[in-house]
Amino acid sequence: MNLSEPILTASLLAVFGLLMALSVLLGRTADRLGVPIVLLFMVLGVLAGSQGIIGVPFEDYRFAFRIGTIALILILFDGGLNTTAASLRTAIAPAATLATIGVIITAGLAAMGARIAGVPWSQAMLLGAVVSSTDAATVFAVLRGSRLQLQRRVGTTLELESGLNDPMAVILTTAITQSIASGMPLRWSLIGLVIVQLALGAILGAATGLGAAYLLKRIRLRTIGLFPVFTLSVALLAFGITTLLHGSGFLAVYVAAIVLGNTELPSRSGLRRIHDALAWLAQIGMFLMLGLLVFPSQLVGVVWTGLLIALFLTFIARPAAAFICLLPFGFPKREIGYIGWAGLRGAVPIVLATIPVMAQVEGAQWVFNVAFFIVVINAIVPGATLGWITRRLGLDKAEAPAPPAVLEIISTQQFRGEVLSFFIDPTLAVSNVSLARIHFPHDAAVILVVRGQDLIAGRGNTVLQPGDHVYVACQSEDRAYVELLFGKPEEQ
Repeated sequence: MNLSEPILTASLLAVFGLLMALSVLLGRTADRLGVPIVLLFMVLGVLAGSQGIIGVPFEDYRFAFRIGTIALILILFDGGLNTTAASLRTAIAPAATLATIGVIITAGLAAMGARIAGVPWSQAMLLGAVVSSTDAATVFAVLRGSRLQLQRRVGTTLELESGLNDPMAVILTTAITQSIASGMPLRWSLIGLVIVQLALGAILGAATGLGAAYLLKRIRLRTIGLFPVFTLSVALLAFGITTLLHGSGFLAVYVAAIVLGNTELPSRSGLRRIHDALAWLAQIGMFLMLGLLVFPSQLVGVVWTGLLIALFLTFIARPAAAFICLLPFGFPKREIGYIGWAGLRGAVPIVLATIPVMAQVEGAQWVFNVAFFIVVINAIVPGATLGWITRRLGLDKAEAPAPPAVLEIISTQQFRGEVLSFFIDPTLAVSNVSLARIHFPHDAAVILVVRGQDLIAGRGNTVLQPGDHVYVACQSEDRAYVELLFGKPEEQ
């Protein structure tokens, strides 16, 4: 073994660890600036790359594609786990339309904008496909940094669209890359291929999710730490099997996670927190790695073309696609305009741009550089204004503050009964009332009150004050009555 190999490995791990730590520590700075935190990750990656301060040599597009694929699986699975059945009923039709027809329209218009900028049609079509999908993590990173909560239909439409539109962008990018490489034109049979891939993805994803939920309810694992290992295996199996059967693996991952997320499972909220951490790890690692792939000297030559296409995508292509897709569903113009403006690009276009590079098609490196430039510009122009636009259009909603503590029963089996968290709003009937005067169901009780920095045991003389976070233990059949008293439970 080459004795220098352990030293090189240790050096690379130290650099990567430093970059990840900086990404976390500098996150609040990005929030204050109102730009997506993922942009910070990319910038750090560029600064650490071959032409950056640290000078880490990295130009392995195949490795980047594989790592990017794994990262997208983790991000989509986390998004699916947090997608409720209620949000599906509210926004699945408009979101699915945006994720399919909207992606095609965006790709076509973006290609037209590139052609106007003087780009050959083959490269213009490829670039349009690469930048056609949005990124949920980027959108909501900006909103969280601006301390905003979107109105329900707008927020769920954006979230669902972002989780559903990656498969269409993957299919378009792959098909156009193959067309350019083979010299054969695109055929109408591509429409049938899209339908088959999406249908297989939805069916196999649902089947995988249902099978995993069935097993999780019946098997007895030795330790709670094995549950996230099992759910992670579900995500990987859903993607791998579906892709091997020529379906959309990304859609299968998202659908499987939705099924699991809406099933009563042991330690469900704990599983969500673990997958949320995995998704953040995936985002940071993926954006840092994609930043390492970029050579700043190559971006100089695409500045003006990239800027023109980025602005065309932001001000014309995406808004037009949103208008065409959402108008039939009765969305007001201000909501359509907002969804069109909030279509931020993230890691997916950069990962997709590695496909033509690996296929060595003509102009692939140019497409990669322009896609990276578009992602950066798109994050700054809509991203920095998204909080202001949300307030200006009146699309934000007042939300209770997040609970400062999380109380959870951690177990390898499912118990009868629940522990629910509630925020005491001044308008509630139980506000400023002692627990002894509240008529609880027989098997329900307040077990903990969180007031500022204090943890207060629930006793008869405890008076619930506005701003308290209250934990109630109750039976499942009494949940509806408890919600009548305390309102909607908090997300834990």
